[in-house]
Amino acid sequence: MVSSALTDLWYGFGIALEPHNVMWCFVGVLIGNIVGVLPGMGVLATISILLPLTFGMKPVGAILMLAGVFYGAQYGGAICSILLNLPCHPPHAVTCLDGYPMTKQGRGGVALGVTVIGSFIGASFGIMEMTFLAPILVQVALQFGPSEVCSLMLLGLLAGSTLARGSPIKGVAMTVFGLLLGIVGADIETGTPRFAFGITELDDGVEIVALALGLFGIAEFMNTVNQTAPIDTKYANVRLRDMWPSKKDFKEAFPAMIRGTFLGSLCALIPGTGPTIASFVSYAVEKKISKNPETFGHGNIRGVACPEASTHSSVQGDFIPTMSLGIPGDAVMALLLGALTIQGIVPGPQLISQHPDVFWGLIASFWIGNIMLVILNVPMIGIWVKLLTIPYRYLYPSAMFFICIGVYSTNNDMFQVGETVAIGIFGYILLQLGFHPAPILLGFVLGPRFEENFRRAMLISRGDLTVFLQRPISAFFVSMCVLLIVAQIFFRARGGKGPKVLVVPGAAE
Repeated sequence: MVSSALTDLWYGFGIALEPHNVMWCFVGVLIGNIVGVLPGMGVLATISILLPLTFGMKPVGAILMLAGVFYGAQYGGAICSILLNLPCHPPHAVTCLDGYPMTKQGRGGVALGVTVIGSFIGASFGIMEMTFLAPILVQVALQFGPSEVCSLMLLGLLAGSTLARGSPIKGVAMTVFGLLLGIVGADIETGTPRFAFGITELDDGVEIVALALGLFGIAEFMNTVNQTAPIDTKYANVRLRDMWPSKKDFKEAFPAMIRGTFLGSLCALIPGTGPTIASFVSYAVEKKISKNPETFGHGNIRGVACPEASTHSSVQGDFIPTMSLGIPGDAVMALLLGALTIQGIVPGPQLISQHPDVFWGLIASFWIGNIMLVILNVPMIGIWVKLLTIPYRYLYPSAMFFICIGVYSTNNDMFQVGETVAIGIFGYILLQLGFHPAPILLGFVLGPRFEENFRRAMLISRGDLTVFLQRPISAFFVSMCVLLIVAQIFFRARGGKGPKVLVVPGAAE
């Protein structure tokens, strides 16, 4: 198994190192790095804007670019958290607790150096985890029938909705709404239009580009357009030689990096967790096992090393269930899954055998992209900080322009532009009411596949619902769903608001 994986990885490097694929990988990590620095410009909105561009691209280049945006944004987000106490993205909110105090102590360069090292270690472990674990999962997944796939998708939907931030009930409601949007259009068996209300443009269903750009482009723009908080850059001048940690710093930070890496990789295997939960959990664990927990929050280097390594390990590991099982763990993975579907590629157990260039090329590109990010971040920190001085009134109109161009370019159809605007306004209303729209995308992507496998299971069993309990693997996933629901009810009944998390002033939502 190991020798086979290494051989396949070598094949992947041959794909990823092709000049045009290297170029798209660089474009992705560069855009992701810039997005990570800029507050409010989320990964979801950026990938949504870039999605129409992938229509004319080859599948390998398209997924390499979009994946590069995802993990590239994590590097840029750490810079603002440490130097400016500005958590541009949720996974880096916890980094502010010790990163910014280190900056005020004159050790911001050391914090950044430890972050780059920890991030690379965490990402490297996540890549190796995907290299060796994903093929094993595929061998298991090949034994799945319709009932097993349906139960697994149900677990992914429940985990993605109940483990998302905010109220679990609101998360479930948004997931159900996404499922309903997913069945708009022609019936998968009879071809009869459903829920189209006589609008012929909806006979083919709601476009994923319109949904993504509306929910995570226009809605986020409307929600953050009035942010005008001043940014203090007096601590942001960091020289290159200041970034190399001393032997004492490295000796203290390295064990924390290893622990954070393992915790992040474990969180990646649980659908619905993602890098944000991984970073907070790893910080809490590191503080709990420390002999001097009172130093956390006052510039403890372990409070920077552990969550950053955990974040990057989780980000890379998130690709495992998405690519090998076709189950996205969060909204970003759901959007990447949708991008592959647009290219005519269905992520799942058959992906490695049917499209080895996409799978192994993507894994190899992770190594290449992470090396690019280290090279980009070390000498260009000053430039990234300067980007923060761009006023919002200039930044967001340009984003809106690209959203409109991107939507129209998909099918040259003005109806989709209006559809995006309507979804965007609806998404903004949801945000104001405390309903986060991310589970909608999860339900929308998985909905049609869930319905298809549910129908197959019912046809095979002649309408007997107990088929989901009669098959052992399916029964296991159903029991996990029940356990997840019971755990949420227990936490709500015990604490009123579920398990507590760290709250950082100014943390981006």
